[in-house]
Amino acid sequence: MRHTKNETTTQTLTRLIKAADRQHPVTITALKEEKDDAGKKTGQLVETTRTIEVYDFYVSTAGDIVIKAMDRATGETRSFRLDRILSYSIHRSRYLVARPAADDKPARTTGLATVTVLYPIDCPATTRVQILADALAA
Repeated sequence: MRHTKNETTTQTLTRLIKAADRQHPVTITALKEEKDDAGKKTGQLVETTRTIEVYDFYVSTAGDIVIKAMDRATGETRSFRLDRILSYSIHRSRYLVARPAADDKPARTTGLATVTVLYPIDCPATTRVQILADALAA
């Protein structure tokens, strides 16, 4: 298990991109906003542990790197902010959950912006992270 406090954001992002490329699931412990009985966010952060299958990365308008993934337990799409991931473990097995066809296109959600970054197919993960960082800085 790797703890994100012991590595840079770039190292964490690089490892997660490599896991997505190889279609290896990742078990993460992350902070999420707690909701009350009515489903309204309370503002409190609680820890959650999930095994996910990462399929996309994007940047919110607030500048947060967001990971889109399928939750293995529920089969539903989930989003996680990279800065809220506390620890993670990459598995050697393969993806099992089918991704919905509707998720092939970027989400058009109010308040979010996507950054399209093009790079060669054989581009190493570390180079992709640098290209992404350059795009964010622009």
